[in-house]
Amino acid sequence: MIVFDLRCSGDHVFEAWFASTSAYDDQRAAGQLVCPMCGDTTIGKALMAPSIAAKGNRRRDVAPEAIKAALQSIAAEQAKALAGSSWVGTDFASRARAMHDGAETVRPIHGQASLAEAKALVDDGVPVAPLLCPVVPPEKTN
Repeated sequence: MIVFDLRCSGDHVFEAWFASTSAYDDQRAAGQLVCPMCGDTTIGKALMAPSIAAKGNRRRDVAPEAIKAALQSIAAEQAKALAGSSWVGTDFASRARAMHDGAETVRPIHGQASLAEAKALVDDGVPVAPLLCPVVPPEKTN
């Protein structure tokens, strides 16, 4: 198996696995490669960093248990921080902006914002930060 980073004409980069380089060439020639983000079929190889193993005396393997413990710690801290916060769903950007502009009482909130909305908030000096762990909206829980 071989893995390639591929790029569509819309500049989306994604990873794909092939049995061989010739399998990639055959699928590309047949128009079978499709961008998973936009559906574009104009696909080519993207630049890839070479896979170079670390020097034996410099390798520092991290045990999976340590990674799991770190992620659990991050999730627990985020849950504590969100305990006093209100879910505002897709109204997050407008509510955060209203608080920043003084039109709404400032209080902790969390919700969803598009990348463009988040960038606009940051550009306008609205104090926001992304959550490190995914949050399930209350309406999607049992």
